[in-house]
Formats: sequence, C-alpha cells, structure tokens
Amino acid sequence: MKNLDWNHARAFLSTAETGSLSAAARALKLSQPTLSRQIAAFEAELDVTLFERVGKRLILTDAGDSLLQHVRAMGDAASAMTLAASGRSEAIEGRVSISASDAYAAYILPEIFERIRREAPQVTLVLVSSNALSDLHRREADIALRNVRPEGDGLIAKRLRDSTAGLYASRDWVARHGHPKSFSDIATEDLIGFEDLEGFTQHLKAAGLNAAPQDFRLSSESGVAVWEMVKRGLGVCAMAREIAIRTENVVELFPETPIATFPLWLVTHRELRTSRRIRLVYDILAEDLPRVDRLSLPHQGR
Repeated sequence: MKNLDWNHARAFLSTAETGSLSAAARALKLSQPTLSRQIAAFEAELDVTLFERVGKRLILTDAGDSLLQHVRAMGDAASAMTLAASGRSEAIEGRVSISASDAYAAYILPEIFERIRREAPQVTLVLVSSNALSDLHRREADIALRNVRPEGDGLIAKRLRDSTAGLYASRDWVARHGHPKSFSDIATEDLIGFEDLEGFTQHLKAAGLNAAPQDFRLSSESGVAVWEMVKRGLGVCAMAREIAIRTENVVELFPETPIATFPLWLVTHRELRTSRRIRLVYDILAEDLPRVDRLSLPHQGR
C-alpha cells in the first residue's frame, strides 16, 4: 500500500464527523470541490468506497465505518503532536485563541484584552465567539471560558466565579409599562428568550416566573442579539449582571431575585499550560475575570 496522505485522511474524518461535504469544507477551510477530490483520492489510496449518498446525506459504508476509528486515532495523535510542539514555545509572542460565549466575547473580554495588549504586545489574540463548547484537544481554541464543569483527559480547569443573572429591561420599556412589582406583572409577550426555549423556561420557572416556550415572541441563540433587543426596549430578558452593569439605560427589575446562578470556568490543555504566551494570557484572565464587577465600569451609578 502507498503511504497515506494525511490531508486525504483528514478530509475523510471531517466529512464523517460532520455528515456533509459543505460542513466539512467549512471546518477545514477548503472549497467543496477540493474536499471531494481529497476524499476520492483517499478512496483510491485504500481501494475502497467510503461513503454512499442517500438523498442529500452522506452515509458511511461498512468499510468507511470500520476505518473511521483508526483515522480518528490518527487525528488525535496529530492534535497531540501539535499541542506538545506549541507547549514548548518559550517566546511571549504568537497566536493565542480564546473561546467564549458571544455575550462575554462582546461585552467582557475586550477590556481585559486591553491589559494583555499592554503586557504582551507581540501576542496575537484571536477571540472565538461561540456558544458551543470548543474542543481544546482539537485546537479549536487554546483557552476556553465555560459555564459547565469541563470534562476530558488532559484539561486544566479553574472555577473563577459564580455569576448571577437578573431580569432586565430598558428605561424606555419601564417608562411605557411601569416598573413591575412581581413577575406576574410582566406580560408573557414581553419576554425575550434564549434558545433553547425549553431549557430557558425551566430556569425562569425555578425563579418563579411562569412561562412556556410558546409564550416568547422574540428569541435568539445569540446573547448579543437578545441584549440588543432589550436595549431597544423590545422586552424583558435575563442577562449576567457583570454584562448588564456595563450597559446604559438598562434597569434590573428585581435586584433581590436573581433568575439563575452559574459558574465560570477557565480551561486550557495541560500541554499548552507550559507555553509562556498561553500561560501569560491564562493568568491574566484568571486574575481579572473573578473581579469583573470591580473593573472599570463606564456607566456606574445608573
């Protein structure tokens, strides 16, 4: 057998894991025709058919399914090698990627990035704004902020703080509707929801606000989009207090009754912890994020 081309194997792995050529092409930053050619070349190298097309879906053949675990092991080995090489870097320069929810990425991290830029001007910061969990083993990010306890071998995690979410509306909304005295005073059609609505309504019900998924006239999976709707007076929604206190003309409706409490974890891979540039960024985040309520607040005193 000829030596296998890892690019061809990686094209097969990404397509098998995403289930479509278009998704795999986006993940690998390739054109779809290029990806198709690489898979065809991989099939020729192995002399097997790896996929069958059923409608618009690609289904693994028996041969493809039996090979997948071996190619996945190759991918894990390649990722581990990259991690080890990155971890040995001693220069405080180069790329560090940080993954965070879109709301934290937009409203919290930029002010901490100011300090990182002062202390490490040669470091290139890449902010990955995503509400999905980044796979640190696959180098989707070097450092991640998460609201759930990390799982997986080889991860270093530090619980930085417990954040609380309150219920907020704009001053304009309060002027039009009055300040509600209880949750029951808020019309359900004025609620703005986070996707998924089933899980979000469970948080609201636990806090005493009775709402069903069908009650929401506005919702989004994006925290930034939800918050912009609140700022424009379109309705009422929950938001982390450290974000809300940075926003002008927004009122917490029930300061004594938080909607939810959730942890903030800072996570990296243990191999990356030996990299000076990643360690520096990690340490600054670990120092500043627990005190975001006390960092510079441009709109204090509202």
